[in-house]
Amino acid sequence: MTTRYDAGAKNVLGGELQACSLEPITGFFRNGCCETSHEDLGMHTVCAVMTAEFLAYSKLAGNDLSTPMPEYGFAGLKPGDRWCLCAPRWKEALDAGAAPQLVLEATHEETLAIVPLGVLKDYAVEA
Repeated sequence: MTTRYDAGAKNVLGGELQACSLEPITGFFRNGCCETSHEDLGMHTVCAVMTAEFLAYSKLAGNDLSTPMPEYGFAGLKPGDRWCLCAPRWKEALDAGAAPQLVLEATHEETLAIVPLGVLKDYAVEA
């Protein structure tokens, strides 16, 4: 689907990491995949499906993902868009009751250091 930064990246199910979104283009490396590296201090590893509730929560938490910022080539997200979220932010949203659903096949295995697989499965949608 896209050239990947790390061809050996695995998802939380142990399979090959699948692309999260090319429209809008997402990922720390802006290649459509929720890959990570030592450079990715935020750990952008969760392929989340945006909801109005989560976008409002994120804005209140200081990360406005819904407002377009053309100067950065960012059109803003809307409900239904897939986006690579930081695993700690997804966990914060979970604790606040505002976690969006996610795509397990496109969520990087490093997420398991923050959130157990059973919890991720509770929020999973079909790829």
